Amino acid sequence: MNIVIFGAGALGTYFGARWIESGENVTFFVREGRKSQIEKEGLGITSVKGNTEIEKPIIFTKPEDVKDPDLILLGVKGYHLEGTLPALKAFVAKGAKVLPILNGIEHLSILRDELGEEAVLGGLSYIIATLDDQGHVQHTSDLHELIYGPLHPSQQEICQELNQISEKANFNCFLSTAIEEEMWKKYMFISAMSGVTTAGDFHTGTIRDVPETFELVQKVMNEIGTLAYKYDVHINQEDVKRRMDQFNTLPYEATSSMHQDKRKKNKLEVEHLQGGALRLAERVQLPLPYTDTLYRLIKPYETQES
Repeated sequence: MNIVIFGAGALGTYFGARWIESGENVTFFVREGRKSQIEKEGLGITSVKGNTEIEKPIIFTKPEDVKDPDLILLGVKGYHLEGTLPALKAFVAKGAKVLPILNGIEHLSILRDELGEEAVLGGLSYIIATLDDQGHVQHTSDLHELIYGPLHPSQQEICQELNQISEKANFNCFLSTAIEEEMWKKYMFISAMSGVTTAGDFHTGTIRDVPETFELVQKVMNEIGTLAYKYDVHINQEDVKRRMDQFNTLPYEATSSMHQDKRKKNKLEVEHLQGGALRLAERVQLPLPYTDTLYRLIKPYETQES
C-alpha cells in the first residue's frame, strides 16, 4: 500500500513514522515551510512507546509528483480543511481513498460532498502528542490508537489491508464495523477535554482535583451524547462512563491539543470543535448550554498574536 501523510503535524508524523518503522511505503505531502524544516531537522519521535528517527523521508509539495497513491492519511487541523480539497481531489482522481483523522464530525459531510462517498473512510485517533520547535513529535502518554472503518461497502477491502499492515506497526489499531459511532464517541470525549482544558487553562490533573470542574467534563460529554442521538447515533451512559474513566487515567500534566495551541499562541480549532457541535445542534433545535459557554470563553483566543 502506498500511503501519503497529508500534513506532517504531530498525528500524521507519528503514525507515518510508525508505518515506516514496520516497512511500509510512506511519503509526506506538506507545505514548503514544513518541507524546509524536515530537510533541515529530519523527522523524529520521542515517545514513551519508543523513540525513532526517520532518515531521509520522502517529501512532496505538489500533487502531480505523487505517483499511485492508495491511501491518504489526512491529519490537518480543522481550519485547514478547505485548503486541502484541491490536492485531495487530485489524489482521489488517481484512485486514492482518504482517511481523515481530524477531531470533530462536520468534516465528514464536507469531504464526502467534495470527493464522493466512496472516497472517504471513517477514522479517528487517540494520542497525546505535539511538535516541538524542531518539528519533532513529543508523545507523552501510553495512548497511541488509530481506529478506522468503512463508511461505504466498497471500502471493505482497503480497510482490511490497512488493518493488516497496521497490526505490524508500533501503535494500537482497530478496524471498526461501526466507525461513525466511534467517531461520535471521540467527539464527545475531545469536545469535553479540549473545551474545559482550554477555557480554564487547566491540565487534566487539575480538573480531576476539583469535583465541580470534573463534573463539567461529564456534563459536556452528556450534551454531545444527546446530540449524537439526534443524528441517529446511540451513545449510552456506559459509553460516557468509559470516556470519563479514560479521562481519569491520563497523566496529571496531560492536556488537549487545543490547550497546547492556546499556550503556544497558535490558531485554535474552537470553530471546528465546539462551533461545529453548536451548528449541528441548531439544525435539530437542541440547546447545548455547557458547550455554548465553553465556545464563548475560548473564542477570544481563536486567533492570537504570537
